[in-house]
Parts: sequence; C-alpha cells; structure tokens
Amino acid sequence: MVVDDHPMWREGVARDLTEAGHEVVATTGEGRQAVRICAAARPQVVVLDLQLPDISGVEVIRGMLAEQPGVRVLMLSASGEQQSVLDAVKAGATGYLLKSAGPAEFLDAVRRTSTGEAVFTPGLAGLVLGEYRRLAAAARPAGDEPRLTDRETEVLRLVAKGLSYKQIAGRLGLSHRTVQNHVQNTLGKLQLHNRVELTRYAIERGLDD
Repeated sequence: MVVDDHPMWREGVARDLTEAGHEVVATTGEGRQAVRICAAARPQVVVLDLQLPDISGVEVIRGMLAEQPGVRVLMLSASGEQQSVLDAVKAGATGYLLKSAGPAEFLDAVRRTSTGEAVFTPGLAGLVLGEYRRLAAAARPAGDEPRLTDRETEVLRLVAKGLSYKQIAGRLGLSHRTVQNHVQNTLGKLQLHNRVELTRYAIERGLDD
C-alpha cells in the first residue's frame, strides 16, 4: 500500500512496485483514509510519507498498528531530520528511507521490510541506534538474563549493525538458513517477537559497536 499526498510521486512508486512484481492493494494521499483502507486491505507493507495534509505520518503509523499489529511500515520521506526519524521509529515504523534513494535501493528496502528487517537510509541507522542506547542508559534492574552462545552473540552484533541476513551469512561463512535459525533461537531465548525488537535489545547492550 502506498500513502503519499503527491499524486505523481504516489503513482510512480506504485508503478515501480507493480513492475517489480509486487501487488499494490491500495494507494491514497490522506492519512485518516490510509488507516481505514489499511484495516480493510490488510497490506503486508505500507510505504508511507511523513507529511500528509490531514494527520502526520506518525499518527498514521499508530492508527495502522492499532488496527493491524502485524503491518510493516516503511517511511519514504524527504525529511532526514533527527526528530522526524526518531518519532517515526518510536511510533512503530520498521524502516525509514529518504526520497533521494534510487529505484533499486527503494525496491530492496521494500523487500527487506516485508521480511521484518529494520531498513534505514545510510547515516540514519546510526542516529536511531544512538537514541536507543541513550534511552537504555538508565540503570537496569539486576536479574538473570538468558545466556546466548558465542555464535548467537556474533550474529546479534551484526543484526544491530543493520546487516541483512545475506550479508551476515557472507561475513561469517554461514548459510542464509543458519543465520535465520540463529536469529530465531535468539528471539526465543530473549522472548522477543521480531528482528526490530532484537535490534533494540542488542543496541541497549552496546552490541552494535
């Protein structure tokens, strides 16, 4: 689903997605309508602009997730301002891509977002990671934490750096399936639900250094 208030941009994005083999179930230029359509159309991924004429993209994210918790939102915005990025991610966006991205980068981001990966325009990832570390700097209650194997910790560290499963597999000399298994095992041990939560966990513990 594509949400953008500029018709030419909206139609161009939808066309690129269709030509790449994706099914575009809906397009709209208004935030409130986007929330309603999302609940009915149930898209897997929503490509969402931050600035909309009626309500903000952040409000749209919250509304969509309230109706459809499993939807993945990729922000596609002209704004790379720190607060805009952090507000979108805190609201539940899976990724954030600037409109200056090329078609190949955009389509790759949509594909990765559909698998649950946290995707960011280069430079924005570090900003988000730093913010999560700042929020996690407060003292944590002492307690027993699940023990991860050295390999699970290694994979987790690369997840926190924003690498794709394919990139992690190549770096560690593992198969794509083995990396997926390590991530799933780690999610289970830590009682987390997806890669975004796993990334946040790793960042909180400084594993992205």
